[in-house]
Amino acid sequence: MPSRLADVRATLTLAWPIMVTQLAQIGTSFVDATMAGHYSPIDLAAISIGGSIWVALMVTLIGLTLAVNPLVAHRHGAGDLQAIPGVVQQAIGQGLFFALLGVLLAWLIAPFFHLSGLDPESADKATRFLRAVVWGLPALAIHRVLAGYSSSLNRTQPMMFIALFGLALNVPVNWVLIYGKFGFPELGGVGCGYATAFCMWVSTLLLAAWIRWAPDYRSTQPLTGWRGVDWATQRQLFRLGLPIGVVFLVEISAFSLVALLIARLGATQVAAHQVALNFTGIVFMIPSALGHALTVRVGQALGAGNPQQARQTGLNGIRMGLLYALFSALLIGVFKQPITALYTTDASVRTLAAQLLLYAAIFQLGDASQVIISGVLRGYKITQWPMIIYICAFWLFGLPLGYILAFGYQHGAAGFWQSLLLTLAIAAGLLYWLFRKESRRLLPN
Repeated sequence: MPSRLADVRATLTLAWPIMVTQLAQIGTSFVDATMAGHYSPIDLAAISIGGSIWVALMVTLIGLTLAVNPLVAHRHGAGDLQAIPGVVQQAIGQGLFFALLGVLLAWLIAPFFHLSGLDPESADKATRFLRAVVWGLPALAIHRVLAGYSSSLNRTQPMMFIALFGLALNVPVNWVLIYGKFGFPELGGVGCGYATAFCMWVSTLLLAAWIRWAPDYRSTQPLTGWRGVDWATQRQLFRLGLPIGVVFLVEISAFSLVALLIARLGATQVAAHQVALNFTGIVFMIPSALGHALTVRVGQALGAGNPQQARQTGLNGIRMGLLYALFSALLIGVFKQPITALYTTDASVRTLAAQLLLYAAIFQLGDASQVIISGVLRGYKITQWPMIIYICAFWLFGLPLGYILAFGYQHGAAGFWQSLLLTLAIAAGLLYWLFRKESRRLLPN
């Protein structure tokens, strides 16, 4: 068994390109919002509203396709390389099925923007934006499966370079479609939707080409010798992937509902909440990447028949997450005023945002822990119990408590952050108990 330092180094080596990849993906949303906002406030509002549905669909699809990671990691750890191409092909097929369902759902939902109280122009642009951007969902499904496969072979750098290229490409494509350059129609914010979908397809084709011809993938090549439907593998992917998709949907929908409820408290409260939430979302990318890396490393250790190593890797990963959470909490607490200055010059928004950032600092401990332990549990192929934990923590406890604190006790936006603190702490504690129980069960007597 490697030393603790060697184990930590192996996890970080696998995780850091994932961190850069995820930050690049967040950067795409930032570029869209910035460029649409400079075109017109109506277009910014439209892509924000349409984007709320797009993000929910995208995050859920990512969760549904994550089952490929532990399945490939287990087979890689066991040295069963011949089984890997079949798993990846079945995952691509299932991912495309979910993606097409997402496209259909988006087209059915989009007309209801007109019933939301928006002015007709904003509602129309939000509808058109959503119907444009969802054509990137099939590309996202293929990309996520191939990225999960590559990560499970300890190859994460190709996705990083492709994500950075996609971020860079998004800027000129946005410019062309927003402002109607080179003979293209002037689409405004709707152009961001088409640009995002286009860049997703380009990134997917680049990743597929890399995997098809790079020597590292020759022994497990999934893009040749296509097989028919394997219902046993499809069921296994579905049993693992559906709970992960539900977990991701529960989280994103809970935060979206909080934002809608805070809207009743006025523009200052909404703006301050968005500042705190946006910054914590950026900080969250590092423990999220560690969670993905730990899924692979724990899965590989279990596939190799080494539950002691799997447990040690999981514990080391949780310790890394706590250290990072303490560092980020200190960073947010000390620099809360400069952080708010990055977002706004409004004194009232900055004052309230600084108060919320103090909650966000403590929030890091539970948030980093829960996402990392979830990643470790995926390596153990445990997804159903985490789903139940998240549903109970967020929907049955966190949201009702937040509503009571915000409106019953007049804590305002801070009430929801106080509730989220407790919600994430409870979820992290239960997930850790589940990990300890399962990891001990697999150890030899």
